[in-house]
Amino acid sequence: MDAPGTTMWRLGIVELSAVLARREISPVELLDATLARVERINPRLNAIIAQDPDALAAAKESESRIARGEARGPLEGIPLTVKDNILVRGMPATWGSKLFRDFIPDRDELPVARLRDAGAVILGKTNVPEFTLEGYTDNPLFGVTRNPWNTDLTPGGSSGGGVASVAAGLTPATIGTDGGGSIRRPASHAGLVGMKPTTGLIARDYGFPQILLDFEVVGPIARTVADTSLLLKAMAGPARRDRRSLLVAASTSVPNPIRVLYVPRFGDNPVDPEIAANCADAVRSFESFGCRVEEGPLPFDVEPLNAIWPLFGQVGVAHLLEGKTNAEKLVGEKLANMAAEGRRVPAHRYLAAIEQVDQFRRTMRDVFDTWDVIMTPSAAALPWPAAQPYPTEIDCKAVGPRGHAVYTGWVNACGHPGLNLPAAPSDSGLPIGFQLIGDFGADQLLLDLASRYEAAHPWADHWPAVAEG
Repeated sequence: MDAPGTTMWRLGIVELSAVLARREISPVELLDATLARVERINPRLNAIIAQDPDALAAAKESESRIARGEARGPLEGIPLTVKDNILVRGMPATWGSKLFRDFIPDRDELPVARLRDAGAVILGKTNVPEFTLEGYTDNPLFGVTRNPWNTDLTPGGSSGGGVASVAAGLTPATIGTDGGGSIRRPASHAGLVGMKPTTGLIARDYGFPQILLDFEVVGPIARTVADTSLLLKAMAGPARRDRRSLLVAASTSVPNPIRVLYVPRFGDNPVDPEIAANCADAVRSFESFGCRVEEGPLPFDVEPLNAIWPLFGQVGVAHLLEGKTNAEKLVGEKLANMAAEGRRVPAHRYLAAIEQVDQFRRTMRDVFDTWDVIMTPSAAALPWPAAQPYPTEIDCKAVGPRGHAVYTGWVNACGHPGLNLPAAPSDSGLPIGFQLIGDFGADQLLLDLASRYEAAHPWADHWPAVAEG
């Protein structure tokens, strides 16, 4: 007979919750097995960069509640990881930077506190690029994170450590942040479900400065839609200290038929041919569900938004470093240069950019009067070498730093929900993903549609060789 927990890594939250409820394994045994697996596999990936010293105590508390018949819900006793730019009490929160090497917060950021209240066991923190502003995962403190599907390649970023931990079966799920695609693109590179919720759906309090305005949100990453939904439900809800969260009204309407606009490419921006072909195959499933699917270009222009996009990160980093001793010497050269650029941005230009974003959000109201869901690829490129910031070529065409990321940033700018789902993998076995974008507040519609797609095209039993080893 297998030792307790030795095959539990294959199970998602829903299945693990049932096993724990039947007391076939205890939360402490599950944690021990998980930590043993992390010790064995994580060195090949560099996904988890710190472990929570309170994890064992939390597992014991879960064990006691289950024994008393007082489990708090389906997350009781489930080990999870947290992205390193989200604060967890008693654990380093470095944000991938030497600037915060010694910072240890004394309390949880609100989404983490809500997960603990739901019974989850926080296992550790996952690796990120410095200040979570890159599309791959590497930093001066912990180094490069690798993709479980091919350890020579990147899992993307900035939630690269989180998706690597889940794809390799180190934990059943994780939470990350998405400020320009930082959940959805890594999830597409790892064969996972990754959700960027509507801005404000998950309230935030007691965290790092939000240097990308309200573009960045906390969201769940898991192997299945059901597990993603459980995490979202545990973290969602308003809080008085986050006024944006008080303004979100979830949409409960279900249009019939659901109107889907499929946009295979953005203008002349190149996309990998296998990504284009496999996403085109995936969209046909939605026609079989009774959706009214049309293919066409975006009904709005993203180029003006792309032109001002770098400005927000530059000003945000300049603000973050302001007044901090030796900050320029402690951050990487690229971040120092970004801060210098940010300090040169005049106030009137920054305010004009904010107004441009507001106008873009008004445009989206009109767009989603016509369409219920927009579908696109999640990333324009397959994973590239792990230590390389971005692919320099896609489909034989030269691209810049955002060439692989053209599909995602606009969703953060307008604040709408976006959800990555796995399409069929490439011929070499690398994951490919597509995203569904809904109207503001239509998170549940996306999850419901995703569940139907998952039922027709299950992927949860597909594992990389690293996970099996």
